[in-house]
Amino acid sequence: MNVRAGLTASVRGLALALLSMAFSLVLFCLSVVSIALVVVGLGVVTTPWIMRAVRANATFRRGLAGEWSGVEIPVPYRTPPRFESGPVGMLQRCQWLLKDPATWRDLLWLIVDPIAGFLLGIFAAALIAYGAWGFVLAAGVWRPMRDVGYWYGFIPVDSQLTAFTAAGLGAFLIVAGLRYDPALVRAHGLLTKTFLAPSQERALELRIERLTESRADAVDVSAAELRRIERDLHDGAQARLVAMGMSLGTIEHLVRTDPDKAVQMLAETRKFSAEALDELRNLVRGIHPPVLAERGLGDAVRALALRSHIKTEVGIESVGRLPAPVEAAAYFAVSEMLTNVAKHAEAQRIWIDMRHEDGMLRITVTDDGKGGADPKRGTGLTGIERRLSAFDGILALNSPPGGPTTATIELPCELLAEETQQAH
Repeated sequence: MNVRAGLTASVRGLALALLSMAFSLVLFCLSVVSIALVVVGLGVVTTPWIMRAVRANATFRRGLAGEWSGVEIPVPYRTPPRFESGPVGMLQRCQWLLKDPATWRDLLWLIVDPIAGFLLGIFAAALIAYGAWGFVLAAGVWRPMRDVGYWYGFIPVDSQLTAFTAAGLGAFLIVAGLRYDPALVRAHGLLTKTFLAPSQERALELRIERLTESRADAVDVSAAELRRIERDLHDGAQARLVAMGMSLGTIEHLVRTDPDKAVQMLAETRKFSAEALDELRNLVRGIHPPVLAERGLGDAVRALALRSHIKTEVGIESVGRLPAPVEAAAYFAVSEMLTNVAKHAEAQRIWIDMRHEDGMLRITVTDDGKGGADPKRGTGLTGIERRLSAFDGILALNSPPGGPTTATIELPCELLAEETQQAH
């Protein structure tokens, strides 16, 4: 039993109960009045403003469900179209909002939240608070109330003995609250998801939109990668091979006239060929590292850790061979993360945890650096997100100022069968 988690859940339950009454009930009353006034024209002006407040409240509650209950709820709202200006535009906006199914799901939530949501929240708070009151009674507070026939739960408190019995019941309630309050807060989050999550039709639309965006990002990433390869070949290996060809032509003429000079130039050409070969190997490694193709993602990540200038520990569980595109995406994502840590984090140690369970590859990279990482301030993390989105993967980042920083990759995929692994 986690005492801190239980106390936190109790406070959160009280906050959710207060939010239910302070916002949901008030917004519902305002919404009903505003929609009723649409028929006389006044509601055309007020409804968009009130619906904006309703949506802001719903979005806030979705965020609380994710943060407090671990229940992630996508935002279901469609992007508004362009409306005309003036009264016609206000009428169009009002019609668009009232035709959106998400609006009515939000309004339904405003009915449910002050009832079921309030009861779940207040019950989570009351278990510990009412339990503590039993100890207050045992401390002697029952005496001024002995003539009014005070009951604590099912216990009539009229003597010190019954007050101690109330304390015993209070201890039971406190233990129950510490044990079950987190579950009650999670139940509140699930209730929120039932009404504020996208409908099945809207969830499918969001899925299609995300796949469309990820496909466009994948095309952009592939095009950028091809341009990089072309540039590296043109500026590196190709230039050296051209220089080698010119040197060999010169050597051909010097063999008869100046053998010593020809030998010297042959040595330089041999050096150029070795450098060109190294550049080609590095280029191939950047496209698809040989260790990744030969030994799989686990050993490839261990190789990255060995090459890191920062002490890196790697823990791998239940990760066999995965589809080659998934392995490549995960490998380069981890590589980019290690590069970011080395450049910006000022870290002394890095921990990499990788496992495959429930059809999901999860890789967590943690460092003890200064924290404060933000995808909006650089292209490295954004590039990782774009690479992962092509496989419907996500990057979750927690990097408070002062550290530590934890980045988690999740990629949906299945392990390859043994026969496929051997062929792989």
